[in-house]
Amino acid sequence: MKTILIAAVFALLTSILCTPMVVVYFRRRGFGQEIRIDGPQTHLVKRGTPTMGGVAIIGSTVIGYALAHIIIAVRGGGGPTASGLLALFLMVGLGAVGFVDDLIKIRRQRSLGLRARAKFTGQLLVTVAFAILALHWPNKFGDAPASTHLSFVRDIAAIGFGSVGFVILAYLIISATSNAVNLTDGLDGLAAGAAAMVFGAFTLISFLQFRNPCGNNPVGGCYQVRDSLDLALVAASAMSACFGFLWWNASPAQIFMGDTGSLALGGLMGGLAILTRTELLLIALGGLFAAITVSSILQTGWFKVTRIRTGTGRRIFRMAPLHHHFELLGWDPSTIIVRFWIMGGMAVAFGMGLFYADFIGNG
Repeated sequence: MKTILIAAVFALLTSILCTPMVVVYFRRRGFGQEIRIDGPQTHLVKRGTPTMGGVAIIGSTVIGYALAHIIIAVRGGGGPTASGLLALFLMVGLGAVGFVDDLIKIRRQRSLGLRARAKFTGQLLVTVAFAILALHWPNKFGDAPASTHLSFVRDIAAIGFGSVGFVILAYLIISATSNAVNLTDGLDGLAAGAAAMVFGAFTLISFLQFRNPCGNNPVGGCYQVRDSLDLALVAASAMSACFGFLWWNASPAQIFMGDTGSLALGGLMGGLAILTRTELLLIALGGLFAAITVSSILQTGWFKVTRIRTGTGRRIFRMAPLHHHFELLGWDPSTIIVRFWIMGGMAVAFGMGLFYADFIGNG
């Protein structure tokens, strides 16, 4: 537990203290945010606010994790594990895709960066590499970081996909979560605050799994998760990095995370769900992100259907994603953020309730 707290504290301090340096550097370089011309007009005043702040979140997460392991090594403990390194690889890799996307927006002075095909290709390459390594990086007992079975709070033995099927499933999960966080990142602090709650949940889940391993003598309710304590270090570092970034990203934001941060955070969520064997539980934990994504899907789908049928596309919401709909209804952005945080917190609480109910029921 102490090492988890150490990782969290180091990541928090790094994020709070270093993010202002990133703000100053990006302002000097002219790395300002471009705003959608079809979005709420109130957002136009944000044009030029430094973006790509996700580098501060990623860097703080890695530093928190690394410093915790240095202290562990000094005390004679083991080093980083395959699961922890894979989770960070996924975060950094997708962050790099987002960084390229943000850089193109800045260089070309437009709100659109990489083309959809190029963006999905980048996500595909990173995710496939993660999935293959997760299945072929066994420890001395022959256990791989990931499983080819679908999972809820643990593997569902009756539903297996095989190696190829797992790679496809991993891509679907990770691309869905990374793009969901990307869609949510539309108001100051909304995505960072909601993501911090989800990573807090994964910290607790991983710690409970660490305290109840199956080992060589599986008992009812045990968890067949490899390197669970190290995953808790990653999740705690990410949680604190988000909180530290939120200090500067809260309204009025002094910096935006950009696609650099949103793709990285979403990818890490998906990676943690896969490595902790809680893939379906992620739908509950990330209920806010799921609702916002569904709103965009419904908006796009309904517009296309009605355009085919009537020749004129119609919309369900005034604007998608969902938070922009409420902006156009006249809600104050700060009110939307707080209420959506409440929704995100309720979703995380519900997901943790499901996990804990199974934990108690099989304990």
